Amino acid sequence: MADFDVVVIGSGFGGAVTACRLAEAGYRVVVLERGRRWTPDNFPRSLNDAWVWDNECPEKANGWMELRLFPNMAVAQGAGVGGGSLIYANVSIEAKPDLFETGWPEEITYSELKPYYDKVGSMLALQKIPENQWSERTRLMKEAADRAGYSDRFSLLDLAVTFDPQWHYGLEDPHHERHSKKFVNEHGQQQGTCVHLGNCVVGCDVKAKNTLDLNYIPRAEQQGAEVRPLHLVRKILPETERYRVVFDRIIGNKVVEGSVTGRLVILAAGSINSTELLLRCRDEFQTLPQLSGFLGCNWSSNGDFLTPAFYFDRSVRPSRGPTITCYIDFLGDRNLNGQHFIVEDGGFPDIAKNFMESQAAKEGGALRNRLLLETFRHVLRQPSLMDSVMPWFGMGRDAADGILSLRRRFVFFGSRYLHLNWDIRKSEETIEAIIAMHRKFSTLTRGGPFVPLTWTLSKDLITPHPLGGCNMGSSPANGVVDHRGEVFGYRNLFVADGSIVPEAVGANPSKTIAALAERIAALIVQEGR
Repeated sequence: MADFDVVVIGSGFGGAVTACRLAEAGYRVVVLERGRRWTPDNFPRSLNDAWVWDNECPEKANGWMELRLFPNMAVAQGAGVGGGSLIYANVSIEAKPDLFETGWPEEITYSELKPYYDKVGSMLALQKIPENQWSERTRLMKEAADRAGYSDRFSLLDLAVTFDPQWHYGLEDPHHERHSKKFVNEHGQQQGTCVHLGNCVVGCDVKAKNTLDLNYIPRAEQQGAEVRPLHLVRKILPETERYRVVFDRIIGNKVVEGSVTGRLVILAAGSINSTELLLRCRDEFQTLPQLSGFLGCNWSSNGDFLTPAFYFDRSVRPSRGPTITCYIDFLGDRNLNGQHFIVEDGGFPDIAKNFMESQAAKEGGALRNRLLLETFRHVLRQPSLMDSVMPWFGMGRDAADGILSLRRRFVFFGSRYLHLNWDIRKSEETIEAIIAMHRKFSTLTRGGPFVPLTWTLSKDLITPHPLGGCNMGSSPANGVVDHRGEVFGYRNLFVADGSIVPEAVGANPSKTIAALAERIAALIVQEGR
């Protein structure tokens, strides 16, 4: 007999959703999450805090985010209970219906996913930024759309953020936490309303961001699911009518090996990590030798690109307001040389402010001098060069032709490492179309765009939206899993995360990933697995 009915690996938009729905259906569920359980009390803020996850030595560095570096590509990933929801920019947007017309199993259509999209939206309590709370970036985006003749393409985005309609920028010290109204959400979790702190991607201090640890995960736990942080899965082994999942458990500065068994396993560790785990099970440990030869193919960066622009005649304040609030839509537009993309208003946290405030809190004895503390606060309120930056952000439907594989460090011997073969040539036109639109919007609003030299000189990219590697397909010849997320050749082994998305979405993919996970869980229950 297995220890659990279901072992879920990862707690992001795939793992949290499937764990919740299967626990609700009466399955005995355990969730193995490599990262910590984060709260506002331990969010990284100062320089010496736990910012970095290091996959080579996680017992020493198991922080907030991991940056995986590959040739010409860097991938940012969250590490913690809640997965990618911890570091994403709150955006929850449906994919365009035409996305599913080619490249997907015939069972996956927009109309098929729509009920699951709606379930996700309800669980995440989506809202748009209120009209009286538009940030300077939101206003700049609207101005750019109007000046370019694209007013009809401008829209506010659905955000997993709770707003207070009475809050506004005219309040005295408007971003002070005292203006955040406390409440208990429908899942019994205490939260607060947004005061535009700008810390969405490094942890919302007032818990206005509806991360998965405030909805799907607590609901799963209330239904009996166990969530085990600091459990890094290393291997999956099939046994008679069950699977054994082998992990390293991080205890202090040590790693202790352990395992757990389940009738079903749902792999939801994210595009990079899920693909790597299956590659190692097939090619290194040979515990899953029948995995499809398509494993690792069709990887995509989702066409992510950021172009900063400088405005010296206006304050943009990119560190105030939700990280992203709106978009200008060019998906499905055949008039832009066949390129499909969107443009959003990027933002970033004020690290200096966060650092100073954390020092003031932690070192009260050293900073008792009220005059010194007020001086710090006064300096932080002054306009800075960063206040003039507009981070134009874009996503597009790139070629999705990357290939992940394992390589030896010394050709014929040495440990194996994950390699990404990323050829920019087929995606370059998409990226250049995004850059051209960023330049156009910047120029029309009297800004000076600066295309990063990492692109100009070496065609390097960075993405927080990795997709593919364990693609859905109709057979092992063109996919790793079927339309239900079940791995070809291995009954009751499922994948439910961004790795199963077979092409670039061209927009923020979290809602599509969660909707696919909702459907996978529903089918498991319907089939009585």
